[in-house]
Amino acid sequence: MADSYDLIVLGSGPGGYVAAIRASQLGMKVAIVERERLGGICLNWGCIPTKALLRTSEIYHYMTHADAYGLKAGNVGFDLGKIVDRSRKVAGQLNAGVKGLMKKNKVTVVEGVGTVTGKGKLSVKQGDKTVELAGKHILIATGARARDLPFAKADGERIWTYRHAMVPQVMPTKLLVIGSGAIGVEFASFYNDMGADVTIVEMLPRILPVEDAEVSDFMTKALTKQGIKIVTGAALEKIETGKDGVKASIKGADGKVDAQDYSHVIVAIGIVPNTENIGLEALGVQTERGHIKVDGFGRTNVEGIYAIGDVTGAPWLAHKASHEGIVCVEKIAGENPHPFETWNIPGCTYSRPQVASVGLTEAKAKEAGHDVKVGKFPFIGNGKAIALGEAEGFIKTVFDAKTGELLGAHMVGAEVTELIQGYVVARQLETTEHELMETVFAHPTLSEMMHESVLSAYGRALHF
Repeated sequence: MADSYDLIVLGSGPGGYVAAIRASQLGMKVAIVERERLGGICLNWGCIPTKALLRTSEIYHYMTHADAYGLKAGNVGFDLGKIVDRSRKVAGQLNAGVKGLMKKNKVTVVEGVGTVTGKGKLSVKQGDKTVELAGKHILIATGARARDLPFAKADGERIWTYRHAMVPQVMPTKLLVIGSGAIGVEFASFYNDMGADVTIVEMLPRILPVEDAEVSDFMTKALTKQGIKIVTGAALEKIETGKDGVKASIKGADGKVDAQDYSHVIVAIGIVPNTENIGLEALGVQTERGHIKVDGFGRTNVEGIYAIGDVTGAPWLAHKASHEGIVCVEKIAGENPHPFETWNIPGCTYSRPQVASVGLTEAKAKEAGHDVKVGKFPFIGNGKAIALGEAEGFIKTVFDAKTGELLGAHMVGAEVTELIQGYVVARQLETTEHELMETVFAHPTLSEMMHESVLSAYGRALHF
């Protein structure tokens, strides 16, 4: 006889396990099904371990530039195996933490490959045996995987996805990164700081194409100054792998094809949702380009079936998935949450320098019909940034000129992935420029630039 639950969650990433915890808090009997490791891609192979790698490369950069701080550091080097081991231990520690959270919240963990077999039914294959589960509600949180090049599948040797790039056996000497979204730029930054010769290729006219154009331009100059080669408006025509490396043929914006040799290639051209072979087709669950279609509460077109996270579409972010999960289970429990919307989801890129943003870019705000006021403040005008030796970057704010609504905020520079939350909170509270200008910011802090950017939009900047 099948074990029965109020809610069964298929997938234990940051959307799935958070949804399971919230459901348990609301009094539901919950099971979570996971085929690999609790925490999903983000915790085990994405957000967290990559930040451990990037922290290592940041420290290595400071060590090799110690003289700028009046320090001496001789014979600086690194042990690649230990770098990877530290990253994996960080992921392992957090994986154990999720296990503890499941136990604490009385969530039943079922290991194996789950398939929805009917309304309220889910089977879990565990090697040679199959476990049957029954649930009033089934929540799909199966996430996504890296998209392969159609003509050059990742082999883990010379052509890497993000998973291979996190556990390198050897350090690339000459690296080609295909795609310049957050993942591509982060790996380009890491490997460049560790000494590899890095080239980024992007099909679109600029890198980090979802960011504000001024941020993209700044990052192009900053990364180029660091030694990274950037080729935009270009397409990868062909890849040939060999024993000693890879030959890549790249068609530039001018139509000319340039063939270059590389030791390794990282493919960062997007994701594919994990919607195949989990029983959705038989139930008639509607999808669009592979992503499950849902309303603002995670409900699909099939009663009792819900979906959250990467499997439902952009933005493909862990914090988006977690919030979706909370909204979904609160609705199931009879609460009255606000329907999920993406208007105030921040995005962060943990490269050197960092990038963070929320809301509309200046161009998107104008396209939407807003008469805008734009403020900018550079890091060079901030005492804390200068003291840190991190005086490159800026903060940009976009306001509606008529209402004072904060339409968007865009940052590039040291620690902006931490600063962005101030503007996210401001937007959530529907704050206008008046409240932001009247707020007192501590001195000396990087956050003072947030204040100055707002002041700048209204002609009141004090320190630049």
